[in-house]
Amino acid sequence: MARDTFPLLPHLYVPMADKFDEATQKELSSFLERQQVEARLHSSIQTFTDTCWDKYIVACITGAPSTRFSRSEESCLANCVERFLDTSLFMVKKIEDQRAALQGGNNGSI
Repeated sequence: MARDTFPLLPHLYVPMADKFDEATQKELSSFLERQQVEARLHSSIQTFTDTCWDKYIVACITGAPSTRFSRSEESCLANCVERFLDTSLFMVKKIEDQRAALQGGNNGSI
């Protein structure tokens, strides 16, 4: 960021190196890295959710919209929801494991 970004408030621009010591910079860098990993993971989960909805939920509905599902539609939807929950729990466990590894000093990757 250039100093002229805040021409009326030049005192607001302080380079990170001037503001924080090396240990704080490392801590901030590590925090930002974890946040980026988490954001990528959330993006992946959203993509998987959209795919599940588009491919499986929509495929379960075979007839015209009505107030009730047929038995096959109900069974299909229940199965899809169960698989979605299984996958969500798996992903949460994976996130927790990787967060613990990062906090423990190990650089695990997703």
